[in-house]
Amino acid sequence: MSRWGRKNVKKAPEVIRTVTEGLKSLYCKTLLPLEQYYGFHDFHSPSLEDADFDNKPMVLVVGQYSTGKTTFIKYLLEQDIPGSRVGPEPTTDCFTAIMHGDVEGVIPGNALIVDPNKPFRKLNPFGNTFLNRFQCAQMPNQVLESISIIDTPGILSGAKQRVSRGYDFPAVLRWFAERVDRIILLFDAHKLEISDEFSEAIGALKGNEDKLRVVLNKADMVSTQQLMRVYGALMWSLGKVFGTPEVLRVYIGSFWSEPLLVPDNRRLFELEEEDLFADIQNLPRNAALRKLNDLVKRARLVRVHAHIISYLKQEMPSVFRKDNKKKNLIYQLPVIFTKIQLQHNISAGDFPDCAKMQEQLMAHDFSKFKTLKPNLMAALDDLLSSDIAKLMPLLRQEELEAGDQPGVQGGAFLGGRVGPFTEGDPFAEENGEGCEEEEDWVVTKDKPKYDEIFYNLAPNEGKLSGTKAKDWMVSTRLPNSVLGRIWKLSDVDRDGMLDDEEFALASHLIEVKLDGHGLPPELPSRLIPPSKRRQKGSDA
Repeated sequence: MSRWGRKNVKKAPEVIRTVTEGLKSLYCKTLLPLEQYYGFHDFHSPSLEDADFDNKPMVLVVGQYSTGKTTFIKYLLEQDIPGSRVGPEPTTDCFTAIMHGDVEGVIPGNALIVDPNKPFRKLNPFGNTFLNRFQCAQMPNQVLESISIIDTPGILSGAKQRVSRGYDFPAVLRWFAERVDRIILLFDAHKLEISDEFSEAIGALKGNEDKLRVVLNKADMVSTQQLMRVYGALMWSLGKVFGTPEVLRVYIGSFWSEPLLVPDNRRLFELEEEDLFADIQNLPRNAALRKLNDLVKRARLVRVHAHIISYLKQEMPSVFRKDNKKKNLIYQLPVIFTKIQLQHNISAGDFPDCAKMQEQLMAHDFSKFKTLKPNLMAALDDLLSSDIAKLMPLLRQEELEAGDQPGVQGGAFLGGRVGPFTEGDPFAEENGEGCEEEEDWVVTKDKPKYDEIFYNLAPNEGKLSGTKAKDWMVSTRLPNSVLGRIWKLSDVDRDGMLDDEEFALASHLIEVKLDGHGLPPELPSRLIPPSKRRQKGSDA
């Protein structure tokens, strides 16, 4: 009886609660065995781990040296990056993963790749030379709670510098490009030339064009007429490198916290920055969709790889003239690609780069290749045709739930959306905590100077409207994201206007920023205007 009972027992179906869980299960049960059987990892990317599915969305920042990559990241975070240095010369010589951590610090590459909770373990094959140039900067930052950012070494020009890196720079870029959610390609308005190494780096991003965003940085250093010419020249250069008729989206701006040198195009820069920031803010909402898309791309490549390997195995002789046949098959690989494409009705876009695969095949023994295994291929076809489709309702449900989420918060993502620097209801802010101690107000000594400016702006009933205050604040040429943060700190009573004390506070913070100092995340007690301290005390 017990044997009959055991035969009738059915295995309970696996319960999938999230899209990420479903993708992880499909990869481990269906795709990974196929990759291992046909040696996919020897030709293409390494196998995926749990951390590759579970990690936060990542943004890869690429560009030539001195295009403002590190400054761009610092501008997003509004915080200095541990171990970073900024200068006109090539200062960033490492791949730096900037991630959230409770304690600020730097983790070296060799220690980083043994951490199972971080998605970098498969970087080990690039060797010690690369790992000595790889690090993780951890820091407590609100932006990094939602995304991680990868800073890259500045790309140089000339063959001599390219060889001296000691590791395969384009291959490392390709590894990151396959795993990140967004790639930011930075250009300097004064340096539009695309060097040999830069062209190779862009080539390494091929196949990930959907993740690519181009940023024309330092655009405030040229006039409007020059900017039009620079933009046209950049589009022409990109068209030559990418070799496609489609036009890439280029964001124009000046992504740092200093005053604009030429403020003529300020409104254009504001709109471009809003578009770019909105794109980055949506990354957490679209993370599951990106992982699903990347897994489908990987599955299609695995299917093509299996057909190529099995074809080469079938064509090899069993005993004699193996070396000659191998050379002949490698030479005829473009023809073999065409045959497989027609025989199995596979799109040409699914095939890998032919020249690169020819080079890789030279080092392999064709007699050890595997023939086509029907059950594995059938499981792969099921994955592409039905298994992935079963996750779509769950994906739509997650997208609806994520629609209420604010996306990436903190840093520069807050500044441009406060007070008169945004549209809609700008003053729906919660009151901050009060100050219990009575301290001297640090703005007092300069208040007479600020009062003169305040009364020259013709306040109404002792207060300046948001529009009048904005017109004066914009004249300082600081970016809107910075001015928005200053407004948020200065409008202590959240009434959408500035009285004489609040205006003096805003003027003080502007001077602090113009002197090159940072802004506090919250208003410290010594900066709260005296009347607002009393008001908060009575409210309490």
